[in-house]
Amino acid sequence: MREKDLGIWQTITWQQVAEQAAELANGLAALGVRKGAHVAIVGENRPRLYLAMMAAQYLGAIPVPLYQDAIAAEMVYVLQDAAIAVAVVEDQEQVDKMLEAREECPALKHVVYDDPRGLRNYLDEGLMSYESLLELGRDFLAANPEHVNQAKNGLSPDEPAAMFYTSGTTGKPKGVVLTHHALIDRALVIQELEGLTDREDVLAYLPPAWIGQNMFSYTQFLVTGFTVNHPESPDTVSIDMHDIGPTYYFAPPRVLEGLLTQVMIRMEDASALKRKLFHSCMGVARRVGTRILDKDTSVSLWQRLLYRLGDLLIYGPLRNALGMSRVRVAYTAGEAIGPDLFEFYRSIGINLKQLYGSTETSVFVCVQEDGQVRADTVGPPVDGVDIRVAENGEIQVKSPGLFKEYYKNPEATAESFTPDGWYHTGDAGYLDTDGQLKIIDRAKDVGKLADGSLFAPKYIENKLKFFPFIKEAVAFGDGRDEVCAFINIDLEAVGNWAERRGLPYAGYTDLAGKQEVLELIRDCVEQVNADLSTDPKLCASQVARFLVLHKELDPDDDELTRTRKVRRGFIAQKYSVLVDALFSGRDSQYIETEVKFEDGRTGRIAADLRILDAKVFSGDIKKVA
Repeated sequence: MREKDLGIWQTITWQQVAEQAAELANGLAALGVRKGAHVAIVGENRPRLYLAMMAAQYLGAIPVPLYQDAIAAEMVYVLQDAAIAVAVVEDQEQVDKMLEAREECPALKHVVYDDPRGLRNYLDEGLMSYESLLELGRDFLAANPEHVNQAKNGLSPDEPAAMFYTSGTTGKPKGVVLTHHALIDRALVIQELEGLTDREDVLAYLPPAWIGQNMFSYTQFLVTGFTVNHPESPDTVSIDMHDIGPTYYFAPPRVLEGLLTQVMIRMEDASALKRKLFHSCMGVARRVGTRILDKDTSVSLWQRLLYRLGDLLIYGPLRNALGMSRVRVAYTAGEAIGPDLFEFYRSIGINLKQLYGSTETSVFVCVQEDGQVRADTVGPPVDGVDIRVAENGEIQVKSPGLFKEYYKNPEATAESFTPDGWYHTGDAGYLDTDGQLKIIDRAKDVGKLADGSLFAPKYIENKLKFFPFIKEAVAFGDGRDEVCAFINIDLEAVGNWAERRGLPYAGYTDLAGKQEVLELIRDCVEQVNADLSTDPKLCASQVARFLVLHKELDPDDDELTRTRKVRRGFIAQKYSVLVDALFSGRDSQYIETEVKFEDGRTGRIAADLRILDAKVFSGDIKKVA
């Protein structure tokens, strides 16, 4: 492992990892942690938190990672549900949350912290430092030299290894219990598929509570033996990524969107000559970049020379600026990625591929193979996975990576499987002629307009979010005569656009209401409509009316999950007055909304929102670039 501390990369060897994990296991045993117990892990990616997960697994206990940005009230449900007695946390912020939650969670007896800053005067019972836990472990080892080894040797592959709580888009989170066998099996399959070795470098920068990050930087780290690098802080990720130059990279679409937005902002600020050169080279990349990456022999020598020139002038420096110069394999998952965004990265020589999976499947169900990468599929099933499509279009799965159960929820566990043992993914899609899986949307979200036309909201939202000015979108239309949408602007991108035009503004709400900004977003919506008009299935799903929300959708306001998935039903209910205004033909609507601040306080934001019409195209125009 590596960890950046005060600007310097510190290295931890495998020997040190093994020794410290054993000491921690003894320390947890001294606190009463036994086989089957749950241990909460809360914080950013830190080596010591990863070691704490290993220590719990040594004993046959089950680590339960929690999202570090969740407020105490959100953590209470998980702490109660899993009967957490010991929590290992990162710093003062997380300690404060645990102490607050402990009032409703009497089972929580011990809180261990990594970073001592700000905690000197904390004298709460059961609170201890990481170093104190190590010391406790050494004392316990001296008195019980075989306890941890006996616990470790008593484990079997089919016993629980970790528990991850679902994001709870439609209700209370459920604890997904994954076994040692399920996690290790999926990690080995991808190791073989991608030829991963112990020489890979991985950057651990996403929440450890998300199964995607946990698989890439924890399970695969232990199975394949590569190096995991922990950034100094979330604010230094781009700098630290540039330092490390990962070879194996994982990012959800929102991260890739953010990186592309930064690139486009910088290009807007560049000279006219540089902008012209950039757009000219990107034109070449769009035409032949992905074909060259896929080793297509039909690309002419002249086109290869032009691309090589573009690589020297634009693509190479761009990959370097993104910290992706050494990336050999990059995956995106978590939600569907817009085809334009996907092809942008591949066109500049980054081997970005899509995968499909979920917490319940230990991530890996389908993965795109080199040379068979397409923007509209997530690849074929990986080794060991069987897929079938039910009559209602739902994708169903059998896999060695399937979860053991939902914790203390046998009814939900039973409902997740068909009578003949296939797992209900809840996603709608189909296998195409060459065996690759196409995902349309969440099965419950796919609907029909009043005239019977297909309505796939996520597909529309992803196309809108390709534009750097649009951060989030929520589409409505099921059972309606037309499609309407809420839009969040990207404050950084639109703010930069406004500053270059001398357009003053005072914060998000003010900027989002500017007429110039509304026209900018209308242009983006109409470009999406022009593109949708070329799709016979989705031509009727063009966005007829939209509004720009007066506030950013936020997990703290329950509008997004901690993995930033839209809670569509909750948003429709919370902003029902805006939904009604969109579909009733009004030109504006006053709204007052309660918001939560990071310190727990609440406030209100009010605005009179303009509602705009967007041009809807007939189905016979040519696709726009």
